[in-house]
Amino acid sequence: MNLSLTRYPRLKNRLLTLAILGLLALAGWLSTLYPLRWDMTAHAGNTLSVASQKLLAAMPDDVKITAYLKKGQPVRLQIAQLLERYSRHKANFSLSFIDPDSQPEKTRELEIGPEGMVLVEYRGHTEKLKFVDESTLSNALLQLSHAERRWVSFLTGHGERAPDGVANFAWGQFGKELALRNITALPLNLANVTSIPDNSGALVIADPSVPLLPGELAMLRQYIDKGGNLLLLAEPGNQHLAALQKDLGLQQAPTAIIDTSTRLYGIDDPSFVIASAYPDHPITRGLQLISVYPAAVALSTDKSSPFQAKPLLESAGQVSAMSANPSQVFAYTLTRNADKKQQRIVAIGDSDFLANAYLGNVGNLDVGMRIINWLLQNDEFIDIPIQTATDKSLNLPSLAVAVIGFGFLLGLPLALVVTGFVIWYRRKRQ
Repeated sequence: MNLSLTRYPRLKNRLLTLAILGLLALAGWLSTLYPLRWDMTAHAGNTLSVASQKLLAAMPDDVKITAYLKKGQPVRLQIAQLLERYSRHKANFSLSFIDPDSQPEKTRELEIGPEGMVLVEYRGHTEKLKFVDESTLSNALLQLSHAERRWVSFLTGHGERAPDGVANFAWGQFGKELALRNITALPLNLANVTSIPDNSGALVIADPSVPLLPGELAMLRQYIDKGGNLLLLAEPGNQHLAALQKDLGLQQAPTAIIDTSTRLYGIDDPSFVIASAYPDHPITRGLQLISVYPAAVALSTDKSSPFQAKPLLESAGQVSAMSANPSQVFAYTLTRNADKKQQRIVAIGDSDFLANAYLGNVGNLDVGMRIINWLLQNDEFIDIPIQTATDKSLNLPSLAVAVIGFGFLLGLPLALVVTGFVIWYRRKRQ
């Protein structure tokens, strides 16, 4: 019997359907044997960073993650998706979920709140996380592998930016970010001590509103002479740090930088400074996000400085001719060898960029964390990125909004009605 596919179209269609289904089944089977992934998100937001991959490769023992979260919480899925990226690069990486209500005694022992907690275990040590992203988790793993805690002292008593403050220009949110990354912020009032503690990895002096006393300056100078690491942040018009700046070989400009390029970024205030291109420095290496600095003041260096000074931050655009100082540099790193280690100091002509009101701007948090980690001599922490989603909002002009609104509300329904009427009329005539 001779069957011709041209004479039997139904048989032809069925065979073609079976062939397509067979190819799809074969493709599905092959995908289980050879899994391939493509991350098409901006900045590879769904791919584990190279720094985190290297960290996992250097951790041979088992890593156990226990998430104490109630059933039905959306964050469960987010954590599972994040940790799945880690398990691709480390086979002995486990995750388990526990409903806190099912283990009330354990919940009280771990002091788990209603928001839940994630417990990270490695080599008998544990870290508790209330918020989990790649930065916090990788920093916790790195902290566990090093088994040592990091401390940063914040000078208080002169109206400085407090790491636990809630006002718009306080640093409360940045203090929380430090805690999430296992960095303890310690308030330090020089009136209550005879010297700055040696267990602090770095000292932060953020925009004091009153002058420092002579005895306090003496303690700070002693701390610097002994090789202490320092983060010094000033503001335009505030000369309360001039004495320390002079000791470091720095000079602060009398007025703020006026940056005319801010309009390109949608900022009408020329006192804001945008940093988009960064020098080749461990702090900014690999940093691709811009950072925003409200009312920054330029800094300059003295050739007689005992430190090696390198520019860290500068304005992205041309400084206006109205500015009293033509310099665009408003942050320097200062280094020198002291006591068998490298002494590290960062001086910045702005302290608002880490304030609660501005910390969420593009790369501000990333810059702040990179500076702190560099001061703490933990360069390996710098490479772990803080994932920030790109702006997904679409801003349209009013005319475009009106056209879209009219088109979907009136234009499209009217077009469907007219099309239906035309089809009906033609069929009626036939």
